[in-house]
Amino acid sequence: MSKLGELGARLHHGEVGYDFVKNRKIWYGISILITITAIVGLSVRGLHMGIEFQGGAVFTTPKNVSASVSQAEEHAETASGHDAIVQQLGDGSMRIQIAGIDTDKSDQIKKELAKDLKVDAEQINAELVGPSWGDQIANKAWQGLGIFLVLVVIYLAIAFEWRMALAAFVALIHDITITVGIYALVGFEVTPGTVIGLLTILGYSLYDTVVVFDSLKEQTKDITKQTRWTYAEIANRSINSTLVRSINTTVVALLPVAGLLFIGGGVLGAGMLNDISLSLFVGLAAGAYSSIFIATPLVADLKEREPKMKALRKRVLAKRAQAASKGEPPEHEVGDERYADEDGDGPEDAAPAVVGPRNQPASRGRGRGRPSGKRR
Repeated sequence: MSKLGELGARLHHGEVGYDFVKNRKIWYGISILITITAIVGLSVRGLHMGIEFQGGAVFTTPKNVSASVSQAEEHAETASGHDAIVQQLGDGSMRIQIAGIDTDKSDQIKKELAKDLKVDAEQINAELVGPSWGDQIANKAWQGLGIFLVLVVIYLAIAFEWRMALAAFVALIHDITITVGIYALVGFEVTPGTVIGLLTILGYSLYDTVVVFDSLKEQTKDITKQTRWTYAEIANRSINSTLVRSINTTVVALLPVAGLLFIGGGVLGAGMLNDISLSLFVGLAAGAYSSIFIATPLVADLKEREPKMKALRKRVLAKRAQAASKGEPPEHEVGDERYADEDGDGPEDAAPAVVGPRNQPASRGRGRGRPSGKRR
């Protein structure tokens, strides 16, 4: 077995782990700081909307243009009186975008560009984009996002419970805000590809969250019939038991996206790839973070406020204090069936992870299922 596989097995059986839930205030603080930074960046810099949303013209030059990208950009801004974006295409031609111009001025700009670039005007291809088309795309994107969020909340509330639905909703808003804020800070152009990438990451983010929630739902079944673990401890076990799986799926998904962003967009200069790859890269990373550090700890916070969970926590702590006064090892660190509840109704495999290896690691068969008899 590989080292990563061995680590995953030890995390799953509670032999090692990290207390994510206990340190949730740290993660909340980090997320709030990142979110505030994203909102400030969005407010100050704003989004650089592409020509598809603003309207304008796109001119594609022939391959035999001798001017550089910077020279072509200067010529385009002089001819139009507006900011221009020039991209060098793979076949040697150039793509010149000029937003905010009237369609009736495109012929004049095309002639001046041909004169400055020393090519025939008929060789320059002009495409006109009206702003109404961009408005339709934006409205459809907002409608799709709203419908998606409503359906997600309804599904999670039915499949799990409303607290998990609320936590997943907060995590999704967290991911969207960070992704849009980074777009504003970086200054990348927002195109329909960006919208597609933004809607795509929601599914990835939700997948990781649902995996943890499913484990948590299974391990907290009949939780009030035992006095070994609190809800927060079992929630922490759920995170640790699925941690390696979440990391693996995230890394595998990030690798091709990183190739598009850093190699395709950065090294090869394929600027159009940046539109979708940046939103995917940031969104996937933020989604993995929120499922581990935000969604599940938030569920634990909400559940621990319930009267029956408060009562359970008091019973668990009282029993541990009683065991400590008698010099007995705490049940939540032993993982041995000798320390199961006397009624034998503890939740199956409900052993939360502890920080660091145990002095006496429990075997895989221990601590699972019902004990063979009562403790005497």
